[in-house]
Amino acid sequence: MKAFMKRVDYLLVGILLFSLGLNFYNLNNAGTNTYYTAAVKSMMQNFHAFFYASFDPEGFITVDKPPVALWIQTLSAKIFGLSDFSVLLPEALAGVISVFLMYILVKPKFSRTAGLLSSLVLACSPIFVAVVRTNNVDSILILTLLIAAWAVMKAVDQKKLGWLILSVTLIGVGFNIKMLQAYMVVPAIFLFYWMAVKLTWKKRLLHLIAATVVMAGISLSWAVAVDSVPASERPYIGSSQTNSVLELAFGYNGIQRLLGQNKGTKSMGSASTAVQNKDNSSTTNTSNGQTPSNQSAAASGQAQGTQGTAASSNQGTAVTDSSSNTQAPMGNGAPPNLQVGMGGKMGGGTGGMFGTGTAGPLRLFSSELSGQISWLLPFILFAVIGLFAEFRKTKKFDMRIKFAAFWLTWLIPMMIFFSMAQFFHQYYLSMMGPAIAALVGIGWTMLWNYFTTNDGWKSGLLPCGILTTFLFEALILNQNSQSKFLVVGTVLVGVILFILMVQRMKKETYSPALPMAALLALLILPLYWTGITINKTNNASTPIAGPGSGMGGMGGGARMAANMGFPGGAGNIAPEGAQDTSGNSASGSQTQDGSMTPPTNQDSASIPASAPANAGKTMDNRNQLNTALLSYLEKNYDGEKYFLATDSTQTAAPYILNTDYSVMAMGGFSGSDPALTPAKLEKMAKAGYVKFFLISGRGGMGGNQSESVTQWIKDNCEEVPSSEWQSATSSQIQTSFGRFGGETLYVYKD
Repeated sequence: MKAFMKRVDYLLVGILLFSLGLNFYNLNNAGTNTYYTAAVKSMMQNFHAFFYASFDPEGFITVDKPPVALWIQTLSAKIFGLSDFSVLLPEALAGVISVFLMYILVKPKFSRTAGLLSSLVLACSPIFVAVVRTNNVDSILILTLLIAAWAVMKAVDQKKLGWLILSVTLIGVGFNIKMLQAYMVVPAIFLFYWMAVKLTWKKRLLHLIAATVVMAGISLSWAVAVDSVPASERPYIGSSQTNSVLELAFGYNGIQRLLGQNKGTKSMGSASTAVQNKDNSSTTNTSNGQTPSNQSAAASGQAQGTQGTAASSNQGTAVTDSSSNTQAPMGNGAPPNLQVGMGGKMGGGTGGMFGTGTAGPLRLFSSELSGQISWLLPFILFAVIGLFAEFRKTKKFDMRIKFAAFWLTWLIPMMIFFSMAQFFHQYYLSMMGPAIAALVGIGWTMLWNYFTTNDGWKSGLLPCGILTTFLFEALILNQNSQSKFLVVGTVLVGVILFILMVQRMKKETYSPALPMAALLALLILPLYWTGITINKTNNASTPIAGPGSGMGGMGGGARMAANMGFPGGAGNIAPEGAQDTSGNSASGSQTQDGSMTPPTNQDSASIPASAPANAGKTMDNRNQLNTALLSYLEKNYDGEKYFLATDSTQTAAPYILNTDYSVMAMGGFSGSDPALTPAKLEKMAKAGYVKFFLISGRGGMGGNQSESVTQWIKDNCEEVPSSEWQSATSSQIQTSFGRFGGETLYVYKD
């Protein structure tokens, strides 16, 4: 026992507890992405839905991701019961384990100090903490890839092919978590093995060829298995245009991420089309039985050039926010200043898509992205200079240099991709977190060595790196309109520390206390950003670190509302309809009759007494459960296979989450998936599979085929009078937002 206690690194334990606190703080009220949470509930009900990652329990359509991470979330929900916490638990735990793995990976090659610093940096990384607190699958992917990195280190140390095979097998598993995103680390894995393992070049080549074959086989195993099943015997592959997992992997989840290619749905009044994005739905809180509308109204004014759509809400019409990144006809009432499309305008902004800034070499330093993960990039630049100087001095490409090169090969391709890509969200940047963390720990170790040996110009790298990073952090604060006092204070602290360190260089003896304190001081502002992040609500769909909106930009919902002329203007729009920690919606709470009470937590927003009860919502109410509609459907339900058919998963999700019925999302996430034809729908209706259809007033679900399905419903079904399935409040909202078109309920009568 004493020997064990001596081996325990108490500083590491402290860092892990710190990470545990950040990841699990108020986690039960963090909210989830209802798109994936509804799938988890469906997957709990039968193996068919479980295997295919079906959005609905009957297996009509899948979500847009492979199933591995969702399998893990489903197992957690099976063990602990379906709740926000059980769905988020695997993601939050994956974040803590990833922090531990940084220590395991870095310490043997450099030092305990480097390992501890790497773990601490990852634990404090704002967007990393943001994403591990959601049920977006990135944190499980990051953990999987870190284990793959550990395995390739073992392969190099022991010169055994088996460890390399394990590494690429894990990358293949990562492919079945989030497809091609897992391959972003392949250059680092393969290059490190080629450089570091002490084998002949022929053996290295054969090993890498074998590894490639295994990786491809594991990666494509589920996709090939699913695509081999006849389409009539499995769900439609959500977000694909040809009902194929392979097309989803290499199209929507592949090349379109880089090129931002358009697909499918019509923009308002133009021929331009839009990229869909199902990584984000709205936020819900299943633990307290409520499903509030937590989806932002529109792209941020700062999230330049984002796309929007008009879509309906359960209680009235809405304009889809930039997080869904889809377009649909908005009707004749659409305001002229709402231009959509690639590089178009939204709410007065221009520039890059989805609030990620304009593509270019400095994109990661832009106001849209710098606060997410870029805080310590300047320090890494000085670390790279130190590594290069070390190599020139020793003329040896030793294991330490190779290990540092591994993390650079992890980081640089990602930096290039995110500088160029047209189709990603801020939380994708969490993939850079491990490499940044490792390089900071490695860099401090090397630069400290130069500093203490007073090795010419190289001894100034550490103080210069710290000063430059402080100045960059001040720039980030200034970019994001933080307190000028905080900005000036950051600069002053950096300058003072720089002067003290330069003076210390003149002495013969050195203590690591001052440089270490300076480096730890650099983590204060990222940690401040993280603290803001874990206290935010409505950040589960498209998480953003810091004070920005979780829906593609900062504060854009209110500005968008003002530009579009919604009742009351920007001053009357509550922030994102956020859910506070007590379970009350910032835009109002739902009463038993389906109406909305006035907001209880508006964060300075004000709603006039004459406005509809939920006018403070940021326009997108699709994830609000319409209890009046639910009551009507239950009274008229005759045991059909599908309780209700909707045009999109966003409308269907609250009914799946809050009832035990199966709801069919005919057009997938945004309503543009060609999962149905009129002939197929007619056959299903005549067979008694579905009777009720809830259709938005946006002129079709998007795409010619989807519009033809909508037209068939209008031609062959009877419209149900709104007075029979809407409360007085929801009818009032329909009237208030009627110029964008409401929702209509149809019933099929053979």
